[in-house]
This record gives sequence, C-alpha cells and structure tokens, in this order.
Amino acid sequence: MSAPTGLRAAHRQAQCAARADRDGGKRLTIAVTGASGTVGHAVTALLAPRHRVRALTRDPARAARRGLGGDIVGADFADRASLARACRGADALLLVTSDPLRPDHEDNVLAAARAGGVRHIVKVSALAVTEPDAQDLVTRWQRENEERLRATGMEWTLLRPRAFMSKTRDWAPSIARESVVRALYGDSRVACVDPRDISEVAARVLSTPGHAGRAYALTGPAAISPREQCAELAAAVGRPLDFVELTPREARDAWRRRYPEPLVRALLEMSRRQAAGGKAAVADGIEQVLGRRPTTFRTWARDHGDHFRAA
Repeated sequence: MSAPTGLRAAHRQAQCAARADRDGGKRLTIAVTGASGTVGHAVTALLAPRHRVRALTRDPARAARRGLGGDIVGADFADRASLARACRGADALLLVTSDPLRPDHEDNVLAAARAGGVRHIVKVSALAVTEPDAQDLVTRWQRENEERLRATGMEWTLLRPRAFMSKTRDWAPSIARESVVRALYGDSRVACVDPRDISEVAARVLSTPGHAGRAYALTGPAAISPREQCAELAAAVGRPLDFVELTPREARDAWRRRYPEPLVRALLEMSRRQAAGGKAAVADGIEQVLGRRPTTFRTWARDHGDHFRAA
C-alpha cells in the first residue's frame, strides 16, 4: 500500500519542478526553518533539486536519518548566533515557528535574517489572524508575529492556512487499538488543508517573483466535521470506525496530558469557534498560487491510510 503514496509524492514533486522550469527562475539560496517539521521537510524536498537549500534543524543527525534533503544546518530558535550563521547570504527564508509561549523565537529569526541580508521572508501564519473574534493565545501570537515581520522592512509573504488535515494523525493510536475516533464537537466543520498543498505553495512563493507583500488564505476545498473525517478514515483503513464525541471536560483533560495550561485554554477557545461555524469558510489561495484546486480530505486520508493501519 505504500507504493501509491510514494508515486503520488513523486508525481507532485515532478509537477512542482516542471512549473519551476516554466517560471525560469534563477538558482537561489533558500533557508528553511522548521525543516524537520511537516511543512519544512516537504518544502526542502521540493526546492532542493533546483536551489541551494539550507535546512535548519536542532538535531542534524536525526534529520539526516529521516532523509531530510538540502544542506542540513544545526540551528536553534533560542540561539541567535546559530541562526545568523544559517541565514548569512540567503536570498529567501521560510519562517515556521511553533511555540506561542516563546515569542523571542520569532524575534531571533528575524534579527538573524535581517543581519544576514535575506531579502524575502515567507511566513507560515494562521488564517484566524484575519478574524476579529479569534482572540485565543495562539492567534494573538501569530498576529504579533506578522506585525514583527512587516516592521523589519524586508520583503514578506504571508501564508495563512486553516487547520492541517494531518492533525487527525493524533487519532491513529485509538484507531489502531480500538477502531475508535474520539474528538470534541463532532459535527463542527473546518475547511482543513492538506499540508502538502501548503508546502507546494511555500516552495512556489519562495522561488518565484511576484509574491512580495501578499497574503494567501489556504484552505481545503470544503469544510468537514470530525465525524465525517472519521468516516473517510474508515474507508481509508478498510474497516468500520466508531466516533465518540468528547465533552469539553474530557478534551481538556486529554490535552492537559500533552500541553501546558495556556495552550489547553487556547485549544478550547479555538474548538468553540469551530463549533460556532467560525472555521468553515473556504478560500482560494491555493488556486491563486498553484492554479489548481486544493486536495480533498478523502484524498489525504487514502494517501495516509498505512499510517492509521500501522500505528
């Protein structure tokens, strides 16, 4: 079952390379932060065949074992000196930070990029920053990060995705052990997006002109509920799955085992917004950049069925 997924990934990479060839861009030096993460790893793979890619990671040895491409560079968000070495002479940088309790991380990367002569920064933010009723910790942090970036005077592009489809990978253990999916607000809907689409947009924006000063809203082609996601995953793994709706208290207790209390409160706030319909709208950013429709959750689930079967 792994062959179809691999073929799809190879086909996507070939398509991206072909589009880059048509664009006729020069060979660039591109730094990728968070290169071991979901988006950064894929962006590195897409860009490395045509550009000089510096893949920034805290653990180069582990990243190499995972097959990370490009020039693997050891760097830590808390260490400006390591970031400065990694950014020096780069044409563009992909900025992906993940800890809203550490706003200094964003400051450190921006300072290093500015000192290193980086011309263009592409930041992965969040679509919620455009929604006035979104006031949770994570969204406020991303709004502040966008303001920091604009204040640098460097060229910038903002990628604002909705929730990643890959968040459903958190359900893999209960699917494998019990054939059960447990989630809060089972009928709430979110226009979640395939992170492969985000990565392809990021690779295009980093390597071709015409995107400076623009913000792209990235969603899937339709809103889908956790209950409907469960049904699609059942088809992907080839057996029935039961959906169990968590209460807010049960969800909070589960999150407390993984996250600090400020993030737990933020997750509860974001979930309530989703239940109220605040995350269901579909945007066209992927079509604007790539000229095609976004990937459906059904396709994402089928491409990752092995993960859920083998968890």
